[in-house]
Amino acid sequence: MKNKEIHVVGAGLAGSECSFQLAQRGYKVHLYEMRPEKSTPAHKTGQLAEIVCSNSFGSQSPGSAPHQLKWEAEKLNSLILEEAKNHAVPAGQALSVDRERFSEAISKRITSHPNITLHKKLITSIDQIPRPLVIATGPLTDEALAQSLKEHFDGSFLYFFDAIAPIIDTDSINTDIVWKADRYGKGSDDYFNCPLNKEQYFNFIKEVSAAKKIEPKDFEKTPFFEGCMPIEVMVERGPHTLRFGPMKPVGLPNPKTGKDEYAIVQLRQDNKEGTAYNMVGFQTRMSYSEQVRVFRQIPGLENAEFLKLGSIHRNLFLNTPKLLNKDLSSKKDPWLFFAGQITGVEGYFESTSMGLLVAHFIDQKLSDRSFLPPYRETALGSLLEAITDETKIKHFQPTNINFGLLPNIEGFRDKKLKKEAQIQKAQNHFNSWISTHQMI
Repeated sequence: MKNKEIHVVGAGLAGSECSFQLAQRGYKVHLYEMRPEKSTPAHKTGQLAEIVCSNSFGSQSPGSAPHQLKWEAEKLNSLILEEAKNHAVPAGQALSVDRERFSEAISKRITSHPNITLHKKLITSIDQIPRPLVIATGPLTDEALAQSLKEHFDGSFLYFFDAIAPIIDTDSINTDIVWKADRYGKGSDDYFNCPLNKEQYFNFIKEVSAAKKIEPKDFEKTPFFEGCMPIEVMVERGPHTLRFGPMKPVGLPNPKTGKDEYAIVQLRQDNKEGTAYNMVGFQTRMSYSEQVRVFRQIPGLENAEFLKLGSIHRNLFLNTPKLLNKDLSSKKDPWLFFAGQITGVEGYFESTSMGLLVAHFIDQKLSDRSFLPPYRETALGSLLEAITDETKIKHFQPTNINFGLLPNIEGFRDKKLKKEAQIQKAQNHFNSWISTHQMI
């Protein structure tokens, strides 16, 4: 079966990871990517694994749920994680990457692999491609292919919208006002912090509320994912919402006064050279001209030059508990698999992890082995359970990895000790899964 040909549509994070893992196992992989033949409103290049929203792969702080997911993926020799670390930029406790160098590295690894054939070709129907087939086209799936999938699933689709945060030229940031620090002093002073007093904060809220927005068709019927909420939607929930979200001021005292400000806007390094910074948590659907006007009212950004302004684009995901099996194959076609954000995970590395798992599941199936997913106690197992749990069919929505997904452990009153116990249990069970089933 090692000469078996496997087809993967979509060369983003999940598709690239899945293709690489299968190729490493000796399978002949045909990887299809529509760019640059056809692009999307969010993509700018024809490179593989281009990242278009934040450049952060989430926390790598030991003891956190995102770190545990990376710990497990590293044990499985994740290509995406390896290159993310190779092209990391300073970001405190987060793993953030230089977008261009990261995508270039992934493109090189994929195109140079002897078992992978890359086809720069638009796929408009699942009937065009033989099985086994993996659909890893992500949230910006081509409309024709999306229609083909919709027909396959008898119209059972879910949609939501995602928003991209602006990126600023570092030289245009006023360093007489802003300062570099990480929250609670953790990290190596990687973030710029823009301070707002009470009057400035409420004036900012007023301007955001009054700014012109770009509304897509049927917008009111389409929910946003809670983890990527546009700032104006947060403002609509109440004037203090931003102060408890992306503008949270705690743990970042102003070095000039030694006191916390009323609100803080953080900027995170976006490339290796440090010439660009993105506005953390400032996804938006304001018009371009309004973004420039409103964001320049933030202290320290009076003369900000925007390398990229925020935008909104359609995202797509399946009702996975209803439509897919536990191995992420279609309930109507056991050799049609899905990987990445389209399965209902949210976050770059969560999407990558689904590509990693699908490669294992396909290998198990083609090798006539029993379906053996990572144990429920692991981060990978918990994330898989979260998106395939059939009790969530009626209220399914995308999810990041978090401690709420890991099995609860009774008998702990101290939250920190409880989390440590969950992590230790996850690592023990993951090592057992690898050892028992010889997954590496």
